[in-house]
Amino acid sequence: MALDHTTGLNSLGFAKPPAETRVVVAMSGGVDSSVVAAMLAEEGYDVVGVTLQLYDHGAALAKKGACCAGLDIHDARRVAEEMGFPHYVLDYENIFKDAVIDEFADSYLAGATPVPCIRCNERVKFKDLLQTARELDADCMATGHYIQRKLGAAGAELHCAADANRDQSYFLFSTTPEQLSFLRFPLGHLGSKAETRALAAKYGLAVADKPDSQDICFVPNGNYAAVIEKLRPGAADPGDIVDTSGRVLGRHDGVIHYTIGQRRGLGIGGLSDPLYVVKLDVEARQVVVGPKEMLATRQVPVREINWLGDGGFADMAERHVSVKVRSTRPPREAILRPVSATEAVVELLTPEEGVSPGQACVFYETGGSRILGGGWIWRGY
Repeated sequence: MALDHTTGLNSLGFAKPPAETRVVVAMSGGVDSSVVAAMLAEEGYDVVGVTLQLYDHGAALAKKGACCAGLDIHDARRVAEEMGFPHYVLDYENIFKDAVIDEFADSYLAGATPVPCIRCNERVKFKDLLQTARELDADCMATGHYIQRKLGAAGAELHCAADANRDQSYFLFSTTPEQLSFLRFPLGHLGSKAETRALAAKYGLAVADKPDSQDICFVPNGNYAAVIEKLRPGAADPGDIVDTSGRVLGRHDGVIHYTIGQRRGLGIGGLSDPLYVVKLDVEARQVVVGPKEMLATRQVPVREINWLGDGGFADMAERHVSVKVRSTRPPREAILRPVSATEAVVELLTPEEGVSPGQACVFYETGGSRILGGGWIWRGY
């Protein structure tokens, strides 16, 4: 592929031919990252594929629907062979355990609802792997994430994917401006996953029809409690299910089996009105339940903020934004009030139910596609 004559830049934004542009592609073995690698290789770039082995290879061999282990490493290697570029597997098991899995277990035990995929991007893929890409003399690193990087007046900006159903901005809010300058997301502009699969078929990739991964990679079948019990023996201590006045309504087999907003599976039938988990008191080993209206939250305290908007965060006056407090929910209007360089209080204009410590709160430009940053919800008011 030749340079764009109007800008003098290649498709990755560099003023040199693709053949002289080295790009490391983070390959999970799935269809998205495989298409990115194949696309860039076909365009003539100097592609280097890298796959991270993140958790026990042997235990993962038989598990379908996860990334970064076993069969997926084999699939990534096969794509590299088909397209004729080098491929490396890096053993990041210890890094992944220290940076992601241990915190996941500890925060879950503390009554939070963690999002380990964000920490993996922040602490492993966009930190250690990105540094490895620099050491390989790469000009940039590309991934198969559905998100867009656009150049604005002040530099690279992060924007939502063109396909709202595939958008992964919630999981990438902690990408720093420095990382963003080095990253590329070639799939963010596509209109649907069907387009990605069509490209995979066009390149003749064996992964064209491979199912998307659904679970957190180290949590088979979404069974969080089983993983926590394995990581932290004795974590499932029994206790009481109580109402907000402290009245005992039943017993539970461990706080780790419950999440804020849960209604089903409480085992306290026979009551006139439905009850929901409104609080997890880890120290007292209590699951606190109450009526649905108790789940409604307007004030959301946020810390560890990564700011991607223009100007300094701490000096910013309050600002109207849209926010997501769960990955599966649409953005809602809110007022963002900075407290310090890394803390803020978000006031939701319409109360949200089930806002939980450990989840991310991601900030979006009101009426636009730009991601302004985000942080971690850390306690309820």
